[in-house]
Amino acid sequence: MARSASGHPASRQTRSGRLSKRGDRRNRFGITWAEHTELVGLRFGLVPQHDAELYAQYTIGLHAWFLQQIQRTHPHLSQQLHDQATEKAFTLSGLNGQFVATGQQLRVQQHQTYEWNVSVLSQALVEWLGQWLANLPEAIDLRRACLQIAQVEILHPATTYTELAQMPCPARPSLTLSFRSPTSFRRKKNHFPLPVPMNLFHSYLRRWNELSGFPLEADPFLEWIDECVIIRRHRLESMKVAAGKQGSVTGFTGAIELGLSQSALQNREYVEWFYRLGQFAPYCGTGHKTTFGLGQTQLGWGFAEPEAIHLPVTEWLPQRIAELTELFMNQRKRTGGDR
Repeated sequence: MARSASGHPASRQTRSGRLSKRGDRRNRFGITWAEHTELVGLRFGLVPQHDAELYAQYTIGLHAWFLQQIQRTHPHLSQQLHDQATEKAFTLSGLNGQFVATGQQLRVQQHQTYEWNVSVLSQALVEWLGQWLANLPEAIDLRRACLQIAQVEILHPATTYTELAQMPCPARPSLTLSFRSPTSFRRKKNHFPLPVPMNLFHSYLRRWNELSGFPLEADPFLEWIDECVIIRRHRLESMKVAAGKQGSVTGFTGAIELGLSQSALQNREYVEWFYRLGQFAPYCGTGHKTTFGLGQTQLGWGFAEPEAIHLPVTEWLPQRIAELTELFMNQRKRTGGDR
């Protein structure tokens, strides 16, 4: 890939030699993006046609429905996605909205709007997405729940890997990341539910190297991350949720603010990669199982309720009761109270 004098990849152009808006297909939501787009995130507003219960691992159903849409309209692209042994070029959230809890089930309510987010990370998938929006089905069928597609809007702006690489980087950048759905990493065949900086950036860099076309050597950069990135503040909760095809996952939600040590500033290239991969995070998600609702990430210090709204909680409530009981007993011992 050609690079500019600054060392960044040169700007990409369309076959006609210019950057143009997609004008060949229209959709009822009026969504368009530049023809050269490689990354974009969409927010769907889904409205149940009647009250219905979602089964515990309904995100498997959302995942399967999305892949079926690709297979029916673009079999070759579907086969390419199937053959990808490592990083998938898309992420899917669970549903976000007002639910009625019924044991370990979640009941969606008629006429309520539920948010579903889809991000795609390759030019081929973006092109398919534009064509699909022009012929979008009326509803998503999840066994007993039929969800009408009422709204579609841009969630993460359309961009390219080159444009992300060329974003101006502050002299001493910081990053604040919020984890909107339970987030976890795989470590020694177990779940690791902590946002250790090296794990965060290994997650982002792995996807960038697989999908961008201009990779960065991982080991030296991750060593720099481990030595130079500082956790300035955090607010985190842990929970166990049903996700994917292999049962429950222990993950975290909340937010974290990351800064750099003084010594980090001596390596300007890595400072820019730190900032660049942070901007990439909302598109690619964090950790594993990002195509099954985990790892939904946004920039900024924002808080949402832990996403039991997305995925059924199995164990966090008894654990929290035990923690509060222990705290109360310790306080009573210190004060000598009998109540």
